[in-house]
Amino acid sequence: MTHWSARSWRDKPIQQQPQYPSAQQLQQVEQQLKSFPPLVFAEEIRALRKQLAQVSLGQGFLLQGGDCAESFSDFTAPKIRDTFKVILQMAIVMTFAGSCPVTKVARMAGQYAKPRSSDTETQDGVELPIYRGDIINGVDFNEDQRIADPQRMLQAYHHSAATLNLLRAFAQGGLADLHKVHKWNMSFVAANPLKEQYLQVAEQIQSALKFMEVLGITSATNATIHETQLFTSHEALLLPYEEALTRTDTLTGLPYDCSAHMVWIGERTRQLDHAHVEFMRGIHNPVGVKIGPTTKPDDVIRLLDVLNPDNEAGRMTLITRMGANNLAEALPHLVRKVKAEGRHVVWSSDPMHGNTVKADNGLKTRNFDAIHQELRQFFAVHQAEGTYPGGVHLEMTGEDVTECTGGAYQISEKDLTQRYRTQCDPRLNADQVLELAFLVADSLKEARQGRG
Repeated sequence: MTHWSARSWRDKPIQQQPQYPSAQQLQQVEQQLKSFPPLVFAEEIRALRKQLAQVSLGQGFLLQGGDCAESFSDFTAPKIRDTFKVILQMAIVMTFAGSCPVTKVARMAGQYAKPRSSDTETQDGVELPIYRGDIINGVDFNEDQRIADPQRMLQAYHHSAATLNLLRAFAQGGLADLHKVHKWNMSFVAANPLKEQYLQVAEQIQSALKFMEVLGITSATNATIHETQLFTSHEALLLPYEEALTRTDTLTGLPYDCSAHMVWIGERTRQLDHAHVEFMRGIHNPVGVKIGPTTKPDDVIRLLDVLNPDNEAGRMTLITRMGANNLAEALPHLVRKVKAEGRHVVWSSDPMHGNTVKADNGLKTRNFDAIHQELRQFFAVHQAEGTYPGGVHLEMTGEDVTECTGGAYQISEKDLTQRYRTQCDPRLNADQVLELAFLVADSLKEARQGRG
């Protein structure tokens, strides 16, 4: 491999980048960011790699979720708290179902950039640059908002720092207490139309917590009952921002992208000879790669050769995003090849992106049944191939939005306009997320039992 530096990506072709009007302003912002403290620390990143190494060996499970794209205008403590809560609620169901630790990675504190299928959009005969996320430009359809502004990277940094501060306080300050989280779950079950379907799991969790109390394992005696660990992640799309926040760890001398604990490459930017793969191959964070239905087995191996040449467990997560109609046919070939080559990866399912459709009113939506179907197929393929389904990757929110159809409350296309708040892709709401957690609990239990 050629020499790597945090800026060697600049010598490669690049996709999905904005055109900034002033190169000088961009350089000034990059220099400011380079002088700022890191958002996360190398030791935290190493801790996540260790946990993901266990997941890749079938001894844990990865739960990754959060907003499709965070926004500056939606930046509030209640919104951050509610998404944090629903991640914890889902994690406790998964932990109990799989009888294994769940590694919680939020799509938060940095998920401000989005890849787009077109560079421009047209409304009423007016063509403007496409909205690429708040770190790049504004969502309002006017010329001023759609100009790429490097100052937005500074805003994104400060919003991310504040979000991380709050998440750490929630994780260590009592909000994550297992008894509290379970009470939230019991409230969800009691009010859900499919109550009986989830009640058995909820009551078993209740019994387990009571048993621990009898043994003297309480919040007062054991920190793991009272606290949790939550990592952050985002798609590393805007490379000037990622480069500026890359630091050399003083303990190991290794480079880490300190904008988040985990970063991933999207389906549109994973070309082997392009800038995003070049940047990712040199940092020592856990790295994810989105894998679509047309991906060839040899393409996956070549990516692993470049991004994880030493085949280190915990380094690579392959995030499949194939669609309920494609996964059963497309995934087995990839799984067999990776298994045959002896590669250490976490297999994670993104059942959201491959199931996006347009409703009759023009709004993008996703159907809950299709999302659940893709997840079931993901578990089934791994069971058939003798491999381990290691995680799920969801676009979700703790808010009571109406963006995805279906679920126990039977959200219809007509209901979408009631609380359709996303700036990009439709998200599962809190009830749908928890419903999904209970529904996949059996699949996770089977996968765990199949490993002995």
